[in-house]
Amino acid sequence: MTLTCLKIGTRKSPLALAQAEQTKAEILKIAPGMTVELVHFVTSGDKFLEQSLANIGGKGLFTKEIEEALLSGEIDLAVHSMKDMPTVLPEGLIIPCLLEREDVRDAFISSQYKSIEDLPEGAVVGTTALRRQAQLLSQRPDLEVITFRGNINSRLRKVKEGEVAATFLAMAGLKRINLTAEITKILSVEEMLPAVAQGAIGIECRADRLDLIEILSQINHAETAHQVLAERKMLEMLDGSCRTPIGAHSELDGGKLTLQGLVASPDGGIIIRDQEVGSIDDAEEIGMILGKRLKSQSGAGLFDVK
Repeated sequence: MTLTCLKIGTRKSPLALAQAEQTKAEILKIAPGMTVELVHFVTSGDKFLEQSLANIGGKGLFTKEIEEALLSGEIDLAVHSMKDMPTVLPEGLIIPCLLEREDVRDAFISSQYKSIEDLPEGAVVGTTALRRQAQLLSQRPDLEVITFRGNINSRLRKVKEGEVAATFLAMAGLKRINLTAEITKILSVEEMLPAVAQGAIGIECRADRLDLIEILSQINHAETAHQVLAERKMLEMLDGSCRTPIGAHSELDGGKLTLQGLVASPDGGIIIRDQEVGSIDDAEEIGMILGKRLKSQSGAGLFDVK
């Protein structure tokens, strides 16, 4: 039977919808006669905005309800920000396709100050990412960091209203919903190592849906897939959670892949950074090697936080 209709599951935030629309457009390029419907979900991660993810169950809260709909057959595909995806997927689900990666860097956002260095002593900075918190406090231990959740627009509004002196947002998200005018300063990966798989969109489906896997193989971006594989394998080896500040960034130069990784203490007092270089064909092994090495350099302490 020829597949004529697809249902794509997505969260309802402006960024999630933009990513789902991008996926829909890519599918329609290779299957122009296909009917593609977006099915909106409010996930557990969207409901509890006053608490940090670490305290309420971690990244999987952004995917739980959508993945249940995939497994039940209510939807055919799900579109995710790969930085929100746990390294272990529910049994029966796979991510056979990644779209071309956007800008991986973070942006510094402030209505009053031009840079991290410009923030006054004791200024309040909002972020939910321990990765950002740790790297910020390693540079400016005098600052106060508070939990700061919500979609991009709500966080931008809170900055403008003076709830915090500054925050950080991913460049990829700002570009995808045309909010780059809000950027105060773009941070280099040396200043702020990105999250694992930041800027990458992943498309998830059931492992037994060979019809979908064939379609998705035609829009998979191979270079992004290699980069994300290396970074996520590093994260898997670290067995990191939302309670462990971890960053990663992979770069391709022809057939060479360079993977940088970072593990830190939440207060920024300990920052361990290393890299591994190898062939693009060995992306998974590169991630494995670097992850194991970072874990041995860190000792158990950084991963024992409850």
